[in-house]
Amino acid sequence: MKVATAVYNLDWLDSWAQYEDKLDRWVAEAAGQGAGLLVFPEYGAMEVSTLDGAEVAGDLERSIRAVSDRFEDIQNLHSRLASAYKTYILGASAPVVDGSGRPVNRAAFYAPDGGRDHQDKQIMTRFEREDWDIAPGGPLKLFDTALGKIGVLICYDSEFPLLGRALSEADMILVPSCTEALSGYWRVRIGAMSRALENQCVTVMTSLVGANDWSVAVDMNTGMGGVFGPPDKGFPATGVLAEGTLNQPGWTYADVDLSAIAAVRADGHVLNRTHWPEQDARVETVTLSTL
Repeated sequence: MKVATAVYNLDWLDSWAQYEDKLDRWVAEAAGQGAGLLVFPEYGAMEVSTLDGAEVAGDLERSIRAVSDRFEDIQNLHSRLASAYKTYILGASAPVVDGSGRPVNRAAFYAPDGGRDHQDKQIMTRFEREDWDIAPGGPLKLFDTALGKIGVLICYDSEFPLLGRALSEADMILVPSCTEALSGYWRVRIGAMSRALENQCVTVMTSLVGANDWSVAVDMNTGMGGVFGPPDKGFPATGVLAEGTLNQPGWTYADVDLSAIAAVRADGHVLNRTHWPEQDARVETVTLSTL
């Protein structure tokens, strides 16, 4: 199967129809290249806040609420596109007020038959904790699809091996990201590549890019798309199946073979995934006196 990972730039929107047209163009392009799975980045839905004007889009709390208020419409649009183009879509994540508490960072997952669910971010970055006051959401989920078993680790979540281990049955782990600096991009990329190595699976990283002076939340973004696997039998020696161009919007495509994932898990040069329990290490503190 072919997967498509978006390097996505935000636009100022003057109408909901403009947003619909933009998403339709993106999905049509990837589906036209034969992609059966499309992955959009973290906080890509923040552009919807511009529909409420500059004052709202430029205010952190009000922009969060504006996007959350439109989240059902966003989901309905993506469901229609997934059905129309017969593809799975991980939509760009959004701050969503779920109940009476603080918003969560939520990415919805859409199937071509109209089914949909979502994955919430588990561990917040400092900016999300200290400035946004975004809350951890529901548990990690494993989506059983016609494309295999798929998990989602949103941005910072990909940097934690125990979260990756919880998704060890996944054939693919999707990593939507939003990183301001190049160092942030590389932290997430290293996390995504590490999860592919540990779980002997494929990880699909997508990035938000570009400058947005109208927002204090997503004002500067750096990254590129990438699809990674274990550097082992049936995969590139680098573990890189595909990568895009830094900060250049567009799709990055990769062909993913589920049989190659099964084969490397059964008979790779190394078997990282099966050796996890052997990490029950004991640590001794040893003091060496100086001479």
